[in-house]
Amino acid sequence: MEETTTFRGLRHLFMTIFLHGFSVFIVVPVITDVSMAALCPGKDECSLAIYLSGFQQAITGVGSLMMMPLVGSLSDKHGRKSLLTLPMALNILPLAILAYRRETSVFYIYYVLKTFTSIFCEGSVLCLALAYVADNVSENQRASAFGILTGIGSCAFVCANCCARFLSTTATFQVATTVAIFSTVYMRIFLPDSIRDNSLVTSIVSTEKLSYALLEDYPGHRNQISRTIRSVSEMASLMRSSVPLFQVAMVSFFSSLGEAGLHASSMYYLKAKFHFNKDQFADLMIIFGIAGSVSQLLFMPILIPTLKEEKLLSIGLFFGCAHMFLLGMAWSAWVPYMAAMFSLVSIFPQSCMRSIVSKQVTSYEQGKAQGIISSICSLANVISPLAFSPLTGWFLSERAPFDFPGFSLMCAGFTMYTAAWKTRQRINASARRKQYLESDLIVPSSGGACEEVCIKNLKFNLI
Repeated sequence: MEETTTFRGLRHLFMTIFLHGFSVFIVVPVITDVSMAALCPGKDECSLAIYLSGFQQAITGVGSLMMMPLVGSLSDKHGRKSLLTLPMALNILPLAILAYRRETSVFYIYYVLKTFTSIFCEGSVLCLALAYVADNVSENQRASAFGILTGIGSCAFVCANCCARFLSTTATFQVATTVAIFSTVYMRIFLPDSIRDNSLVTSIVSTEKLSYALLEDYPGHRNQISRTIRSVSEMASLMRSSVPLFQVAMVSFFSSLGEAGLHASSMYYLKAKFHFNKDQFADLMIIFGIAGSVSQLLFMPILIPTLKEEKLLSIGLFFGCAHMFLLGMAWSAWVPYMAAMFSLVSIFPQSCMRSIVSKQVTSYEQGKAQGIISSICSLANVISPLAFSPLTGWFLSERAPFDFPGFSLMCAGFTMYTAAWKTRQRINASARRKQYLESDLIVPSSGGACEEVCIKNLKFNLI
């Protein structure tokens, strides 16, 4: 499929993502109540539900860490559409189980099936959608296109939570199952594939694509990057040898670690401290989704040409920290609603990071690149429940060492702050590097030895 300068050719992808996102998000406000009703009937605090949720998140993260590079690589060879079919179809099965019954025994069946299907499904639809967008949109408009894609997901989030607010639990899962089936059928019928040529003719990091932005390689080193990714060990080797991908991987890891900590803790924290139920969760998520949709669809396309991805990334991470800190210190039930408004800005980082990565690779290797970043996010999802789930359960129990129910959210905020600090550090390093180049501090030599020493010293100073 030809690259385009408009987004009209992506309408079927946007509809597919909207429908799929709707089927996923509509059950989010309900699943906490369903889990606690099945595992700890009549209670507002349930350590078993927290630990099982954390275990599921860890297993899913380990599986996704292994699967995402493979999924991205296969989509480069066999097409995005073929690879999209499997995760979208697998997503139907767990929803259908809870649409049927929700007793304790049935819940455990759902739990096991959801854990195994999420290994392949978690993140793969977004990864493939981002690669599809990169296939079809010119480089200078990818950040806006990624923002629109994220905005479509936020619209699905809002619509799903509005429906969940007024549907019964049974009807919620029935609607989710129906929409999941329809989204898969729609995708198979209407979505054109974006990969026409199965041959891969360029390296994973194209020398023509690298630019002097936040995530920037140093001269003379680009030819050393491996041409293929066949395993996790080779992916790690690529991270070490490619400065741009290593930098964005670090930022992605810490930001995803903070987000995973927020998602793992916030609902159980709000239920324990303010006795939130599914309706209040839905209200909170509607506010979050509307703010995110407005931001991605309206503000981001305007701000990107002016501020560029690097500064927007830094600003978004800062507001993400503020959101977590405010939520962790919430003193009244209205504070979480106010904190949700921070998503006007805190939703920027994912789109910005994906855009930065997409500019480093060729059009036929977008799947690999996005798969690498998705696998890094999955690694954060492995580590997060190991730390935040026990911490959340501990501080929400009667055995807490001191009275601070939102302590785990504060810790998640500090990990997000680390990502913001790393981003700021990279921006400053990029500025210093430009000063070095402009002042001719790096002078190529015919012997090559002096040049190599200068490059190594420059890399040390920037890192």
